[in-house]
Amino acid sequence: MATQGFERGRGAAPGEGEQAWWFVWRARELLVVSGPAGQDDGRYTPPLVVGTQMGAANPRQPLVIGYLDGVPCVAGLAPDDAPLPQGMITRDLRRLYDLLDATTYSLASYSYQIAYWQETSGYCPVCGGPATLNEADWGRTCPRCGHIGYPRVSPCIIVLIHDGGDRVLLARQPSWPKGRYSLVAGFVEAAESLEECLVREVREEVGVQVTDLTYISSQAWSFPHQLMVGYTARHSGGEIAIDPAELEDARWFSLDDLPALPPPLSIARRIIDGHRARRGHQDQPAGGTWE
Repeated sequence: MATQGFERGRGAAPGEGEQAWWFVWRARELLVVSGPAGQDDGRYTPPLVVGTQMGAANPRQPLVIGYLDGVPCVAGLAPDDAPLPQGMITRDLRRLYDLLDATTYSLASYSYQIAYWQETSGYCPVCGGPATLNEADWGRTCPRCGHIGYPRVSPCIIVLIHDGGDRVLLARQPSWPKGRYSLVAGFVEAAESLEECLVREVREEVGVQVTDLTYISSQAWSFPHQLMVGYTARHSGGEIAIDPAELEDARWFSLDDLPALPPPLSIARRIIDGHRARRGHQDQPAGGTWE
């Protein structure tokens, strides 16, 4: 998480009249200070205000998640129908990429995962009793049966399949914008390594075998709690045979003739761009949007 100047830590709620950075989510969109005339033509920040200025958008269960240059950062979920404070708008986090600085964007991702956990973990999944937030970490303990739960992180693999040359295998889900293709991805199952998951997901979704698995990078994907682990892998056998329950299409593309791709925010796009660069393609293909 790129959080220069940010120190994680639990803290007391800001005092009366004390300013804080408010990372407040309404209907899964972040409240931000709007640009001129409320247009998406400038950079944004979360509000730096005292709590009373949040009005009806004050979170139901505000949590101090750390300090940015000594200023408390408060996270929480507001009611979906809460009226917006004057001068604020809400935006989907994916649309705010490049409109928030890197530190703020990472903090927003972190704030959503913690706020989501706080709202969805109030009761013990074992006995149904109320769960208490721990003092030293973000876990919750059930006083009745002793069960301890922690914020959920769901690991996923995402892989660029290449043929050892200038072709890559890209896939398309029917819910994506028209014409967009991306990488094969899937959730890690119980007692499965990342590499085992990769081989299985590729076989299940597109019907081919791969080898030469190479780790590239990872990305927290707060929609709501995935951890994407990125690889490249070389095709070693088999013809494309998609799982129609998962995919609409999959095909080989030349690096010189790629379809519409995910926006630069995503790890999928970063892996594709990195692979193109390693193959000597310095120009950048056009990206997509989140619409």
